[in-house]
Amino acid sequence: MRVLIVEDDPVYAKYLKHNIELNPDYEAVVYKTGMELLNNLTANDQVISLDYSLPDMSCELLIKKIREINQTIHIVTISAQEEISTAVKLLRAGVYDYIEKNEETRNRLLNTIKHIQENQLLKSELEILREEVQTKYDFSSILKGNSQPMERVFQLMEKASKANITVSISGETGTGKELVAKAVHYNSNLRNKPLISVNMSAIPKDLIESELFGHEKGAFTGASARRIGKFEEANGGTLFLDEIAELDLNLQSKILRALQEKEIERIGGNNKIKLNFRLLVATHRDLAEEVKNGNFREDLFYRVLGLPIKLPPLRERGKDILVLATHFMDEFCKENKLKKKSISTVARQKLMEYSWPGNVREIKAVVELAIVMSNEDEILADDITLTSTRNTPDFLLKEMTMKDYVNSIMVHFLEKYDNNVMTVAAKLNIGKSTIYRMLKETVRNN
Repeated sequence: MRVLIVEDDPVYAKYLKHNIELNPDYEAVVYKTGMELLNNLTANDQVISLDYSLPDMSCELLIKKIREINQTIHIVTISAQEEISTAVKLLRAGVYDYIEKNEETRNRLLNTIKHIQENQLLKSELEILREEVQTKYDFSSILKGNSQPMERVFQLMEKASKANITVSISGETGTGKELVAKAVHYNSNLRNKPLISVNMSAIPKDLIESELFGHEKGAFTGASARRIGKFEEANGGTLFLDEIAELDLNLQSKILRALQEKEIERIGGNNKIKLNFRLLVATHRDLAEEVKNGNFREDLFYRVLGLPIKLPPLRERGKDILVLATHFMDEFCKENKLKKKSISTVARQKLMEYSWPGNVREIKAVVELAIVMSNEDEILADDITLTSTRNTPDFLLKEMTMKDYVNSIMVHFLEKYDNNVMTVAAKLNIGKSTIYRMLKETVRNN
């Protein structure tokens, strides 16, 4: 760090320079007048040790001119005057510290410079951390894929990040709802404010009200101290209520009131606590259907709907399956210092034909296990273990018309038997004309 010393007494200037440069991290440069300093000052300089009494201009005027060149520089004034009014005046003018000339000047100046350096390092680390967070939650880095359904998701996430609107995120378990919430927050103007996440399904029902709203000391048995709830913690930032459909109706009414009135009371308390936060919610259920079934309040539904983002299941994302498999494979190999592997053609086909009921979470687990099981430079079909926990056949997981199901079956058999219409007709016990008609309709519709 470069420290500028402005001191007209050459002996005292030499004394300060010597003591500062005892620290190998510091370089001291001496100027005798304010004008000499101004002629050499740059916007990158960080610290000035400034004598209060200079021959060519007042300290106040020099500070003003310094600020015109460098707005962020730390100015430390050193003065023989002991008047408190002088110190107050200079501190109001924006100096970082005011030090009297006495036997403690050296130590105080060195300590002040050390604090400035530590603060600068901390500031740099925070900037790096912010950049890392920004990169970590870049849309395309957290949600891999370029399918049309995902392009729509990216567009909605972009809109959600630019407007302070409530966002409701829906999708099957494992599609990445929490990642979307984090990406929206860290790409919004609240990125430097807290993101408080609460998974409603993970908190026991008898504790969830206290978890959300907090409580006062003695509010109930075991409440030995005041507790700040998640609503209060999120003040000024973002509150993410995950699996909101799991709330019972009684608590739904309390949350609705808190959102409408923008204030809460801790359990056992009487004081109204004003709230100002952005709300994000997520659920794997169809909230509109839950309203119809009487499980979710209609007024709360419209309060939390905001901008809806529906994440498509992996089975509807086409070749994103291979994009994700490759991404997780490369990531796992890198983390475990393993040689990069490729995926064989047959293994790729096996991945593409599976319905992925566990979505992105499942494909990550499957790929990581395949790498461990593999003995070759590429993942083979036998290395891939697919274990569905669902009883529903894979082809029924896609909601289609009967005609679409029939066409899907014919397409599957055509691919399996190299488009041999005679063989497929025999296998399915249907006429060749039925297959040709299906193919003609498919070409016409595309």
